[in-house]
Amino acid sequence: MKFQRKKKEKIDISMTPMIDVVFLLLIFFMVTTTFSRQTEVNIKLPEAEGTEAKEHPKTVSLVIDADGIYSLIGDDSLPHQLINQTRAGLKQELSKLAEHSKALPFVINADDKTPNKAVMTALDIAGQVGFSHITFATLKPSD
Repeated sequence: MKFQRKKKEKIDISMTPMIDVVFLLLIFFMVTTTFSRQTEVNIKLPEAEGTEAKEHPKTVSLVIDADGIYSLIGDDSLPHQLINQTRAGLKQELSKLAEHSKALPFVINADDKTPNKAVMTALDIAGQVGFSHITFATLKPSD
């Protein structure tokens, strides 16, 4: 008896579905990837043993007490305590002040017991608003 063998079909691997899947994965990863942009504020930290300035230029000062309460000293020399002590309130007050005095040095006067969060918040908002010359007030160390 003579059996006939079935003819084998050629095995053909189609690359199109695999390429489609790879491109879909590529698009998925490109869309879902987050790129973190960290904002940096360039500041000049003052030396604690420096000499006092002979001439005191106009400055914008933000005073932060030990409880993290913000007080702002602008064009007039009398400080006024900010009514809204939130981040949004501080940003609103500094935005108003920055409209006409962005070029002035911005000085942060913080108590040595001030919470770090309050100082960093003030530093971040001052940079966002547009102040470019940001410094910290220091005292000479007593010997």
